Amino acid sequence: MDHFFSPTLDELQRLTQRVVDETIAPRAAEVDEQGLWPAHSMAALGEAGLLGLQAPRSLGGHGQGLLALGALTEIIGRACPSSALCYGMHCVGTAVLAAKATPYQTETYLKPIAQGRHITTLALSERGSGVHFYLPATALHDEGGALRVRGTKQFITNGGHADSYVVSTVTAQGSETVGGDFSCVVLDARTEGLEWDEPWRGFGMRGNSSRALRIDARVPGQNLLGSQGDQAWYLFEVVTPYFLMAMAGTYLGIAGAAFEEAAGHVRGRRYAHNGESLADVETIQTRLAAMWIAVEKTRAMVREAGARGDAANPDALPYILACKADAGDTAVSVANDAMTLCGGMAYRDNSRIAQFLRDARASHVMSPTTDLLQLWTGRALLGLPLL
Repeated sequence: MDHFFSPTLDELQRLTQRVVDETIAPRAAEVDEQGLWPAHSMAALGEAGLLGLQAPRSLGGHGQGLLALGALTEIIGRACPSSALCYGMHCVGTAVLAAKATPYQTETYLKPIAQGRHITTLALSERGSGVHFYLPATALHDEGGALRVRGTKQFITNGGHADSYVVSTVTAQGSETVGGDFSCVVLDARTEGLEWDEPWRGFGMRGNSSRALRIDARVPGQNLLGSQGDQAWYLFEVVTPYFLMAMAGTYLGIAGAAFEEAAGHVRGRRYAHNGESLADVETIQTRLAAMWIAVEKTRAMVREAGARGDAANPDALPYILACKADAGDTAVSVANDAMTLCGGMAYRDNSRIAQFLRDARASHVMSPTTDLLQLWTGRALLGLPLL
């Protein structure tokens, strides 16, 4: 048992590992090779009650926070990074819904999530904003009690498969958007006026069904999350920490799995001419040691960030900002070293380590990018506003 974990979280880890071993891991190669959205993974996690990780206990959920999210996405990420990404984004969406849920939103969204029969996700990114996910152009029009949402979102994980989408918007007056008044709205998948593009074909994370969504939809006013103008609060108090923790856990899982693959290869390989094991080569021993140290340092950072965030520690922010950047760096570095140590066995098309290297590389381009997170971490350490 990890010293950070409560008995409840330790049990959730064991439950997640069982789901991974029985359902997720056996089809992980298929998800990557065919670019399949992992419906089997999400269904199994739902049947195990794990879709309700962030749903309130009063509804039958687990009421867990950042630490649990990082721990469970790490376990899933070791086996199938695409499944970890899809699950993590559902959990982030759940946390946003739970933050200020009305009775209607609790009954319509959170209760079925807690029961394992509703998948949600985020719709924040836009083509024109790039890494600045906090500057949406999608417009929110007030139509006398109802809301009109118009705009296009990009790179929506679980796109076309989720049951609801948490959409970031900016309030409009007439045909013009008005900067500064940001809001979040939840859209049901069955809402009229949603048009999906074809899934984006990525270099890595091939199974996440990342898609663009064109929106021109009228929704009830009760679909507004919180009050108009709350989006800035949602983004930096809920979306950002939960998203960073989910991604940090996922990339930590990749790094740990890449290390284990390399270590297993080294233990099992011998030179034909003299019978010497690769494990007896000092250069390989030191390389493996460096890989292990990197993984364990990152795991300590992720655990510390989660624990501080859950405790509302006033010093939590730089840890939370840094953990995804650090996990991404570690995943890329360790997967690359694993490729070197395993040689031609790893370099073959669609090898497990090749997949890890492709999946790990997504960490640096997924907003907030590594560069942006390092900037924010520095500003946080200096007591400066992030933006």
